Amino acid sequence: MNNFWSLFIIVLALANIAGCWLLIRWTAKPRPGEASAEETTGHVWDGDLTEYNKPMPRWWLWLFYLTIIFALGYLVLYPGLGKFAGVLGWSQYDAYEQEVAAAEERVAPLFADYAATPIPQLAENSDAMDTGRRLFANNCAVCHGSDARGATGYPNLADNDWLYGGEPENIERTIMAGRNGMMPGWKPVLGEDGVKEVAAYVYQLNGRTSPNPDLVEAGKERFAATCVGCHGMDGTGNQAIGAPNLTDETWLHGGSIENIRDIVANGRTNQMPAHADLLGEDRVHVLAAYVYSLSHPDGAAATPGANESQ
Repeated sequence: MNNFWSLFIIVLALANIAGCWLLIRWTAKPRPGEASAEETTGHVWDGDLTEYNKPMPRWWLWLFYLTIIFALGYLVLYPGLGKFAGVLGWSQYDAYEQEVAAAEERVAPLFADYAATPIPQLAENSDAMDTGRRLFANNCAVCHGSDARGATGYPNLADNDWLYGGEPENIERTIMAGRNGMMPGWKPVLGEDGVKEVAAYVYQLNGRTSPNPDLVEAGKERFAATCVGCHGMDGTGNQAIGAPNLTDETWLHGGSIENIRDIVANGRTNQMPAHADLLGEDRVHVLAAYVYSLSHPDGAAATPGANESQ
């Protein structure tokens, strides 16, 4: 806040308090006609209800004065006058940090115990999973949904298909450090016809019949020349770099021929933000166990896939 706005706030706040004081003083002054305690204003309602012409009670006025004194005392002790921080030096940021530190001191031993437990075993701890569910709701549900089944462009975490591997350590690494996925657009290289050919070939990799069967063979050749470096010769992808499996029925950005053409032509960029600084290692460990439990409800060992579901 610059000096102008600081001064503006100070003047405005004090002027309002001074205005309240002057208003009370003005309304408390005796008026002509108030000498008689029984004199009325002449207003009558319902035939017998009259309004007396009396000054406000003194106890009521003193309550107003006390509120003014309270306001001035508050502005001296706490921030409220521009840049002036108050003689107590209180701030909402310090108060927040103190509350967070106190809460962390209470729960840190619990999370430390959880962190010492391997993720597959922790995923079977109902108390830990209740905590993980709350962590997920607060930090992950906005993208992956409250049921963790994702949406277009946001991976489904409740199945057992993974871009970067579904092993416990991979899930934990993904949450800690985040992921940056980038599929380049190939239209400048392939041209309009080349994009259609590759899309026709990719469409039928999972057993479907391509809507353009006459383009499949040409698409296969172009795929071998431009796509196998990431997706492999058989199209099953590469978890080391997050290249999706194109041979299953899971499509992160849609599996229609139009969607595939658009992805091949223009590419896709996805980012999973890192949560290490926000949550810390111990909380990430619990969250990873919760995510692991979603795809292993029976506690079975992971069977890693390589498609674009996660």
